[in-house]
Amino acid sequence: MKNFGGFGLNSALAQSLEHMNYHTPTPIQAQAIPHALKGRDILGTAQTGTGKTAAFAIPLVEFLLNNPESSALVVSPTRELGKQILEIMRQLLGPKSAIKTAFIIGGDSMQKQFAQLRMQPRLVVGTPGRLNDHLERGSLSLGQTRFLVLDETDRMLDMGFVEQLERIFKHLPEQRQTLMFSATMPKNILKLSANYLNDPCRVAVGEVNVITRNIRQDVIRIEQGQKYKELVSQLQDRSGTVIVFVKTKYGADKMAKTLRRDGFTSEALHGDLRQGKRDRVMKDFREKSFRILIATDIAARGLDVPHIEHVINYDLPQVSEDYIHRMGRTARAGATGFALSFISPDDARKWHAIERLLNPSAEGERPANDSRPSKSDRSGKRRRFNSSDRSSNRPSNRNGQKKPFHRGKKKAA
Repeated sequence: MKNFGGFGLNSALAQSLEHMNYHTPTPIQAQAIPHALKGRDILGTAQTGTGKTAAFAIPLVEFLLNNPESSALVVSPTRELGKQILEIMRQLLGPKSAIKTAFIIGGDSMQKQFAQLRMQPRLVVGTPGRLNDHLERGSLSLGQTRFLVLDETDRMLDMGFVEQLERIFKHLPEQRQTLMFSATMPKNILKLSANYLNDPCRVAVGEVNVITRNIRQDVIRIEQGQKYKELVSQLQDRSGTVIVFVKTKYGADKMAKTLRRDGFTSEALHGDLRQGKRDRVMKDFREKSFRILIATDIAARGLDVPHIEHVINYDLPQVSEDYIHRMGRTARAGATGFALSFISPDDARKWHAIERLLNPSAEGERPANDSRPSKSDRSGKRRRFNSSDRSSNRPSNRNGQKKPFHRGKKKAA
């Protein structure tokens, strides 16, 4: 498949793709779209930045255009990802489309959502909790929903949305087409697909649980109390936009404030922010109005900001799979990215779990650089592992020291 014209799409959709400069399908699109257009259920695995959204958005829009009595539902783990999905859907539908849409997410006005639903939208994009709120109130009906997409299903299960998803399935017609996409494929995803997908076509791009090869990853063994000082040093020595991952909402707010005090332009993004504030933060970050975004995992999943050059794991993720998703925030669309993880003595167990995920063949083998560091190794020893020169995702154990950064005058943030 050399271009989208070979899919035989509706002329209105083909025109939208031309306007969006979508000419050549990515590998995941080339694999998934033909099967989806034939009505097949799909279980897909693809990392972020591979064109996954269009892989389900294009057949969904084609379905709506060809089935005027039916509707479609897309379920997303987060508001940010849901918003990006809806924006792409609206572009594919085109500015003159008669197909109405609704965005049903937590943290947004219920009255505004009631108004959208009263317009009988044929495309609904939402998060599990708020979708269930409307189903229980009777303001949302899924009786004519014949096309369902679950995006980043692994994250939804990690966030505890299993019961909400199962309740949503109870409101859906048995005769429907279901597309389930995930960046990782743990056992609970396979179980869910066995229960709710009908003879799905399995499509995958790249290996599961891998980091893209154009990300240079570094590790610093460090005491917890020394992390902030090291972070400031790293930010001074790096250029370009940065996303720093922390564990808690309070920690995100506190760090953003402290960084601003120390001369950096920084904002926090987490689940407690009102939707309007989250939208403003992301708009300003995309426009490079500030340089450093401090984020928690729940807020940062699905962020698509092409210019992010650095990912810093100030705190390691609670769920090992989130390490892969964090890495996916940089090196978008073939660009080169840089990642750095701070590992305190208390993080050894989490880091070991991440290495087991990235390199399952080493199960039971304790990595040499995952042992509790000695006193001489706790004040900032760096280890580097390049995604581009390894046979597995596991950090290399070579003893070469990273060339020190030049410590010059503090750069303007």
